[in-house]
Amino acid sequence: MRLYVDSFTFKTRGPIDVVDITGRVEGIVRKSKIKNGIAHIFAPHATGIICFTEYEEGLIEDIRNTLERLIPSEGSYAHPSNAHAHLRSLLFSPEKTVPIIDGRLGLGTWQSIVFIETDIYPRTRTVIVNVIGE
Repeated sequence: MRLYVDSFTFKTRGPIDVVDITGRVEGIVRKSKIKNGIAHIFAPHATGIICFTEYEEGLIEDIRNTLERLIPSEGSYAHPSNAHAHLRSLLFSPEKTVPIIDGRLGLGTWQSIVFIETDIYPRTRTVIVNVIGE
């Protein structure tokens, strides 16, 4: 069993920016030379989400609208500035695991790996990828 660890950074554009990171994760899996195992994807941020979904503009707009409906930006919160960003992040995990099969991510036909920014400002974000297997 081998372990390969890598990370990458990128900039977000602000609240509920949805960034497709599939290609970056695929590149790390290729560099790892691990053929079968798992890739664990983690965002070390209190206001960031990693999820699997179809990366399509209409759906991205639906994601934005749903998060705004569930936890409005303009609410009455005790936290001083970005409580809604933290609360949105509570709904979803900052990590995901995907199988690696024959050196490729085992994603479904329409699945992409996306990072969702929930904070109120553009940020520089980091994603850590652990590739484990043989």
